[in-house]
Amino acid sequence: MHFQRSRFLPWISAACLGAALLAGAAWAGTAEGVRAYDRGQFALAAKELQPAAQAGDPEAQFHLGLMHDFGKGVQLDHAKAAALYRKAAEQGHADAQYHLAVSYDDGEGVPQDFKQAVYWYTQAANQGLAKAQYNLGVSYDKGEGVAKDHQMAAQWYRKAADQGDSDAQYNLGVAYDEGEGVPQDHQQAVAWYRKAAAQNHVRAQFNLAVSYDDGEGVAQDKKQAVHWYTKAAEQGDADAQQNLSVMYARGEGVARDAAKSRYWARKAREARARGED
Repeated sequence: MHFQRSRFLPWISAACLGAALLAGAAWAGTAEGVRAYDRGQFALAAKELQPAAQAGDPEAQFHLGLMHDFGKGVQLDHAKAAALYRKAAEQGHADAQYHLAVSYDDGEGVPQDFKQAVYWYTQAANQGLAKAQYNLGVSYDKGEGVAKDHQMAAQWYRKAADQGDSDAQYNLGVAYDEGEGVPQDHQQAVAWYRKAAAQNHVRAQFNLAVSYDDGEGVAQDKKQAVHWYTKAAEQGDADAQQNLSVMYARGEGVARDAAKSRYWARKAREARARGED
């Protein structure tokens, strides 16, 4: 199973900002502060956001938290970031809830506490935030902060996958492939690998290639296998590079080419030596 947590520095669209303003969530300086943040003018953003954050505006608190978390225009300070996330999270700000959860997950700015991470992921996930839904699925899959429950993991992956989260789509594909938390269904696995692969998810591309190579969940098609191995190999996946080397050596799905076989075998060795796989 793929267990990579997600953390991101979001850029807030004008549409999202407009919705916040219409909801009356922003104080006077928040609108300009968020616009400055969105333009990468972090010093101006800090100047505008700080008074609004102190006055209790959750949008300003969240963005100022991000700036401290990533050292954008203010001093890098994970503890201050977590404190600001908490202020906004307690007012129901979904992105702040998510970032506070990640802080607890990583033990960054707060003592590591998986139960608190699950609590805040759940708050954000219940508001429909895909990254929180995905990370909550990972928590259930690993049994971190909550009893291990593959069925619950698959349910949360599905919610995030339906919103287009490529990591969730990949993990859901693996769940169907292995029959973990869902009935085993190789066709469903292929369907979810395909969605993630279309978003350049490297392991989904590799697994989709294997599905075509083996004819599992889809009609066997060596050319399609080569296509997806190539996609993953070009992103540096050592397994894909090794399998692509074999395809060229055997002339399966592609014309036999000893030089290309050696090339991809060498790339696989180099990737493994760098610890990329």
